[in-house]
Amino acid sequence: MYIPASPSLNPAQLLKGHSQYLPFPLGSPRKLNFYVARNGIYHLMRSLGSNGGGIVLAPDYHHGNEIAAMKAAGVKLRYYPVKKNLDLDIEAIESLCDVEPKPRVLYVTHFIGWPQPMNEIHSLCRNKNLILVEDCALSFMSDFEGKPLGTFGAYAVFCLYKTLPVPNGGVLVANDKSSSFDLAAHRCPASSVTGPMSELILRWIRSRYEIPGRALFAMKRATGRILTALGIHRMPVGNTGFDLSAVNVGMSPISHALLPRFQYEWIKRARQRNFTILRDRLSGKIAVLEKDLGLGVCPLFFPLLVKDKRAAAAALAGRGIETVEFWNQGDPESYRSGSHAEFLRRHVLEIPIHQDVTQEAAEYMAQQILKLGVGLAA
Repeated sequence: MYIPASPSLNPAQLLKGHSQYLPFPLGSPRKLNFYVARNGIYHLMRSLGSNGGGIVLAPDYHHGNEIAAMKAAGVKLRYYPVKKNLDLDIEAIESLCDVEPKPRVLYVTHFIGWPQPMNEIHSLCRNKNLILVEDCALSFMSDFEGKPLGTFGAYAVFCLYKTLPVPNGGVLVANDKSSSFDLAAHRCPASSVTGPMSELILRWIRSRYEIPGRALFAMKRATGRILTALGIHRMPVGNTGFDLSAVNVGMSPISHALLPRFQYEWIKRARQRNFTILRDRLSGKIAVLEKDLGLGVCPLFFPLLVKDKRAAAAALAGRGIETVEFWNQGDPESYRSGSHAEFLRRHVLEIPIHQDVTQEAAEYMAQQILKLGVGLAA
């Protein structure tokens, strides 16, 4: 069995008709589309900085790309702690608000689909006169109290290719009607789309026909090495880093064309089902994060707590399960020995539960995790 870490693209999707439902922010009139979400963060922070944005409060548990984008935009960062269950620490943020110079922006990340406590955050932002920015890169299609994440703050950013089988796509949205964006995004070059598109389709082939799919993947990688040797530049997605020269590149036309073709409600239900299977099979046997799956949560992956991330990833790969070592490193300036962020970076392994994962595959993954004994003790 081969279970890819990310969703694949059935070529038939290219021929499907349009969906009747487009989740937020796809239909928002006040948005900008970028090749990757970090480019939207850069432009937003440049805009806020030019209008007296001041200090930005950011979580100490982060990918690093969003931090690099903010630093490139010239803003100053002050880190607040994230708890072991992925909730931000409201009391710590309140204390940081009283430190001079006082912050102007609160950057809130909704981790892996789970909403942060938005009622408390709203109250805090009102009391401390903070501009709220929601990072929904990991939480596309998740709700809080029946309202989509990304609609609570003045601004929000989304990363579409983490949830959907599109070659690229980030969205920056403004919820304040007085806010507007004025940026003519550059057209995405075809050389940067061909590789990700072929990989999306090859994942679909390999998950159904393992041997020919593996051979095709090897051919694709060999082609990529040849293009690199020839000096043909391609913009990556899913990498770590920030390319200032590419901040104005927009989302590709093929991503725009694919977005209306997906069955969004089905995608959300499939992810919830697969998460529930893994949680129910593993709870009580190994340690799991203390997060309940509410009706509004669209989980991005199952956060498996493991003893050794590299060893666990290799062991699961040997059983055909692709995983991601989630957020191993962040900004060194945010590091605090013994913090919950340090614990999460050391132990969270990303287990796929995306819409291509069948119920049988989810059961198989739970069995293999228990057989291999890679999880932290309960």
